[in-house]
Amino acid sequence: MSTVNNTILSHTQIQHKVKRIAYQIYESNVDEKEIIIAGIADNGYVLAERLAIVLKTISPLQITLCKVVVDKKDPQQPIQTSIAASTYQNKSLVLVDDVLNSGTTLIYGIKHFLEVPLKRFKTAVLVNRNHKKYPVKADFKGISLSTSLHEHVAVTFGSQDVVTLE
Repeated sequence: MSTVNNTILSHTQIQHKVKRIAYQIYESNVDEKEIIIAGIADNGYVLAERLAIVLKTISPLQITLCKVVVDKKDPQQPIQTSIAASTYQNKSLVLVDDVLNSGTTLIYGIKHFLEVPLKRFKTAVLVNRNHKKYPVKADFKGISLSTSLHEHVAVTFGSQDVVTLE
């Protein structure tokens, strides 16, 4: 049985989605001086870096990047962040991931950040799928897909970014 890869988003389309999400994040935080963009490793952090670049060009916001490491095979393991909790305490934070599938990774990431008081907390994903196990939603999303449970959405960041459905 062969698998067919269907391109869902091209490099140019991904760039447009990133820019649109960045504008939405800015509009949601227009009264803030600083926001934390926390990306879930690996692809979520790449997306967070790209959002931070666009935010720095379109807004006066001070952007602090944070890498969030979640054990995707065992998300109940302690989560590690590249910045101390005191850095994001009482700040506006956006948790970023590439694809929202079942919601497991995002929900455990949310749980981690809720242990510290935040001023505002939002989530952003490039691709939102409709097969969630947990009641988690993306506040900012590039595209929503209705797919079967047997299909896999793959995001490839690199010289030619692409989102495919396998």
